[in-house]
Amino acid sequence: MKNMSIRTYSELIRISTFEDRFGYLRLFGNVGQETFGFDRYMNQQFYRSKEWKQVRDFVIVRDKGCDLGISGREIYGKILIHHMNPIMPEDIKHSTDFLLNPEYLISVSHLTHNAIHYGEEILTIMDVAERHKNDTCPWKK
Repeated sequence: MKNMSIRTYSELIRISTFEDRFGYLRLFGNVGQETFGFDRYMNQQFYRSKEWKQVRDFVIVRDKGCDLGISGREIYGKILIHHMNPIMPEDIKHSTDFLLNPEYLISVSHLTHNAIHYGEEILTIMDVAERHKNDTCPWKK
């Protein structure tokens, strides 16, 4: 990686709060910043591969479908798998370890993924709804 330390799952799970995990992963990127440009076909091909789909499933199970792997922050909707160390065309061309090694991957929601890359941590604040008996079963109210 250029001018940054390598982020790992082993280090990430030692961080207890969502906010601190977010801070560990935050990239401070710019909206519209190109990573693949004309080589975009390469990452699209990669994300359709059998190998990617297998490791993606493994990471979701490992993280129990929770945002940044934090219990209580279950993702209700599409779960994205975030490369903790941004990948570039060279990583795909040379099949680097960053592509498929779960040590460099984490489950995130779409909102968290965008906040890591471009946004502010305020985007990741989650209001916890107060739960009541049978609140998800309308016919038992």
